[in-house]
Amino acid sequence: MIERFIFMNKFFIALLLVTSFLFIPNAKAQLLQEQDEFSKADSLRGSITAERAWWDVTFYDLSVNIFPEDSTISGYNHITYRVTDSPKDMQIDLQPPLEVDQIRQDGNNLDFTREGNAFFVDMPGELKRDSLYTISIYYQGKPKVAENAPWDGGFVWATDSLGNPWIATANQGLGASVWWPTKDHQSDEPDSMDISITVPKPLVNVSNGRLKSKTVHENSTTYTWHVSNPINNYNVAVNAGNYVNFTETYEGEYGTLDLSYWVLEQYLQKAQEQFKQVKPMMKCFEEWFGPYPFYEDSFKLVHTPHLGMEHQSAVAYGNAFRNGYRGTDLSGSGWGLKWDFIIIHEAAHEWWGNNITTNDIADMWVHEGFTSYAENIYVECRFGKEAGAEYARGLRDRIKNEQPVTGTYGLNDEGSGDMYYKGNNMLHTLRQIVDNDSTWKNILRGLQETFRYETVNASEVERYIIAQSGKDLDDVFDQYLHYAEIPVFQYYFKNDRLYYKWKADVTHFDMPMKVGNGDGRFIFIYPTSTRWKSSDLDLDDSSDFQVDPNFYIQTERLGVSNEQDS
Repeated sequence: MIERFIFMNKFFIALLLVTSFLFIPNAKAQLLQEQDEFSKADSLRGSITAERAWWDVTFYDLSVNIFPEDSTISGYNHITYRVTDSPKDMQIDLQPPLEVDQIRQDGNNLDFTREGNAFFVDMPGELKRDSLYTISIYYQGKPKVAENAPWDGGFVWATDSLGNPWIATANQGLGASVWWPTKDHQSDEPDSMDISITVPKPLVNVSNGRLKSKTVHENSTTYTWHVSNPINNYNVAVNAGNYVNFTETYEGEYGTLDLSYWVLEQYLQKAQEQFKQVKPMMKCFEEWFGPYPFYEDSFKLVHTPHLGMEHQSAVAYGNAFRNGYRGTDLSGSGWGLKWDFIIIHEAAHEWWGNNITTNDIADMWVHEGFTSYAENIYVECRFGKEAGAEYARGLRDRIKNEQPVTGTYGLNDEGSGDMYYKGNNMLHTLRQIVDNDSTWKNILRGLQETFRYETVNASEVERYIIAQSGKDLDDVFDQYLHYAEIPVFQYYFKNDRLYYKWKADVTHFDMPMKVGNGDGRFIFIYPTSTRWKSSDLDLDDSSDFQVDPNFYIQTERLGVSNEQDS
């Protein structure tokens, strides 16, 4: 999803107050909520409860009627699932004020009770392990309105510049259950899915995957889209408006990829120009990350009344057809104004977040850190390696370092908003440690291939990087992800000799780093946090000493009187 930490910056807060709070996310905004206490509802949402553990989703058949005149919806979800353990009650998630009218299986009504956002269904006792069944949930009501999408999630009931209805959903963090009944946990994705959305004429609905059928009724039209790959349920989207479509193709690593663009008719010419960035982006990302993951489902950009979201194969776009992030460069380096932030960032999620998905949102840095890092890669690919590094370094002023990046597992806690820029700069630092661009590129591509269409724990990603790099990176991941502060490189000079050590939260922290003598060349040194080490450097003056700026660390020069164990 798009970055959120910029809004915590005091300068931006002051600016946004002047502009009627247009960009400020709600205090409970998606992927930025900072919780000290957790409720039972957090546990029901964030953990694999006993009522979730015994079954796996294989297919969703979702059908929803949308009524803009009173902002209501009604429909059903047929959930095909496999029994994997001894059956218990089944947990189905649907958030108020939506109501379940009926739950059926094999032609029989099933009893259920509600506890907040969770419905517990009394399942038949004869369910057989490894067998497939389909349960149907019928529901209706007025879904939560997104007051400031995509951060404050829900349904968007907007009108376009010509006064036509313009409707969308955006619900990462808040959860897909804000508008449809589902197993609302990232660890369980369906193998495929049908999405049927009925909207009033003349609206067009664009959802994920490929258009399977279009059924015209007297006053409405049903658009049925088929997703042939596994999909995160928060990526399932409604996009309804006065859309026109234009297409092109891209010859990629897996053959011909269909590129399809859906925009409001009055913006067609602007979109045709701005979306020329897609092909160069696709080339860069396929080179560095491997083939686009969803050739079967195509790649789409869909014009939306909110800023953007990584909706799989139907990426939501609302950046007003201009470069930068709403016309600004988040990095301050100048490079961020040479491309459209929403196109590049949200499309990068097709690899990082959609292809590889974390089991628990506590590990959302895997989604957002790698996707932010993909921005560096795009800049490097288009404008050179140093440009990409300048972009990464430029983002550091936006890092707060007040809370750990990783959240609390099992409690629907996504951790710190630093997952974006700190995650980015941790990966940029890892690249310096690996010190071989071919190896680094193979690691990024290998992650995509090894964990293709899988849900993972961050530890699996970390272990893969460690194994493929041949570097001891445990301390690095631990310090940057599980503690608020970054490591401090302490040093001093005595008799023209450099003395140095780490100050870090991790015991025995020993990350290698590079230093130089001011001529632009850097060499590795190997500090630890347990004792001072020393090195001879060819320095005319100690002021020539440099730390490689591509390592995201703090530095602290001490006086000789501060030496310890030297």
